[in-house]
Amino acid sequence: MSTAPATARPDARLTDGRRPRVLIVGGGLAGLAAAAALAPRGCEAIVLESRPRLGGRASSFLDKTTGERVDNCQHVAMGCCTNFLHLCAEAGLSGLLSEQGEVTFLLPDGTVSRLGESRPGGRSLPAPLHLAASFARLGHFTAGEKRRLAAGVRALAKTSGGAGEAFAGWLAANGQTDRIVSRFWEPVLVSALSETPDRMNVADARKVIVDGFLAHPAAWRVFVPTVPLDVLYGEKLLGWLEGLGVTVRTGAGVRRIEPAGGGEPVRLTLRDGSEEAADHVVVAVPHHRAAGLFPDAFADASGLTAAAGLETAAISSVHVWFNREITPLPHVVLPERTSQWVFNRTRLHQVREPEAQAREAAPDAAAASVPSLALRAHEQRGRYYFQVVISASDALKSRPQSEVIEEVLNELPEAFPAAREATVEHVRMVTEHRAVFAPLPGHHALRPPPGAFHHPRVHLAGDYTATGWPATMEGAVRSGYAAAESVLDGEGRPESILRPDLPVGRLARWLGFA
Repeated sequence: MSTAPATARPDARLTDGRRPRVLIVGGGLAGLAAAAALAPRGCEAIVLESRPRLGGRASSFLDKTTGERVDNCQHVAMGCCTNFLHLCAEAGLSGLLSEQGEVTFLLPDGTVSRLGESRPGGRSLPAPLHLAASFARLGHFTAGEKRRLAAGVRALAKTSGGAGEAFAGWLAANGQTDRIVSRFWEPVLVSALSETPDRMNVADARKVIVDGFLAHPAAWRVFVPTVPLDVLYGEKLLGWLEGLGVTVRTGAGVRRIEPAGGGEPVRLTLRDGSEEAADHVVVAVPHHRAAGLFPDAFADASGLTAAAGLETAAISSVHVWFNREITPLPHVVLPERTSQWVFNRTRLHQVREPEAQAREAAPDAAAASVPSLALRAHEQRGRYYFQVVISASDALKSRPQSEVIEEVLNELPEAFPAAREATVEHVRMVTEHRAVFAPLPGHHALRPPPGAFHHPRVHLAGDYTATGWPATMEGAVRSGYAAAESVLDGEGRPESILRPDLPVGRLARWLGFA
């Protein structure tokens, strides 16, 4: 993996000396990843985004009361997200991701458990032993429950198939009690897949557990953005793409795509009535919009009509500003509550970024004082920002927002004693109703492959395509890279762009976890 930003090659051409014009419809992560891969490889990459901003569902908006940028959803990555992390490294964004050394679980009875990597002598133990010591110390399970949970994890790792089977039934059949489910399986998998066990399939649950926790010691590490998403993608990534020669046009929604025959360019009609033509088109819009861009016969034959049938799942966030810090932890998991994860945005977003800037400006100087300076600035403003994430929140649709907010505000003081003395300065709830496609049993049959498509000049991208991943930033970037490979294949210059998965360790393979 390259760790330095790629350099622009504005004079690069493909093998026949021609610079293909590629229109990328959609400025979410999938489309931006396709542009990032194509521009340095001799293509004229033009991104057409209907909204006034980039990032798709990974975006932010300004909260007028506080003047702070608020993410529509909290997005995190893991070490197993090799393509997303590669894109960030290429674009020089790695310094804006904070690696979290452990995950803290805080139970309603006050029990605190921490899951983290064992690194004796500073070296990682081979997977899956890297998490074994902290697993053994988890305080919210009895010794018998730990043995039962470990047996369930081993059984899942050795399970094959399961794409059509509901995970709730599998859990029951494999001896996982309600308490184990509510204290381990749900906190981990609902946050990763944004569905409840009865609505997620076994294969996707297995992928999260095996790829994320068992196969490689670096896979489980959590990376959280330290700046709002519109800064990460709308400013930082955009600036890098423009340096590569990518043209980005916001407010440029596409109404129709007309694939032509006989090697003719693909023609597009925009919503303002203007027309564009391109050698290739990458379609990187959400699954529920893609079919409507094409003639019905094309959408049916290409699988886009079927893909539009993928169900979606909602993610809600309650954003709370207190007059004091209720916990210094950057994030906390709250099992067995409506509130699921709490992110300390003041520390994550307002501390790490100035700290990184200070280190870049004076790499040999101690930057330990920078976090305290940043926190002091918040103390002067008297406002500390926390985001409470509720995945798989479709069940909340029937409840008034005020009722959900009240429940969350009652749960926070129960979890964090400091909140009992804190004053709520501002609170708001945001729900992304189509945050992800739902990993229902059998949904894989509705996912068309990324890249090569029903027409040699039309290429598909989007996290909903058959990337082998659930709805994640990693899946989106993988699909964009696959679409870029398809474009290059069509131009007679095949090249591998997709990054490989982390290698499965020998011990994990011997144990049958591969």
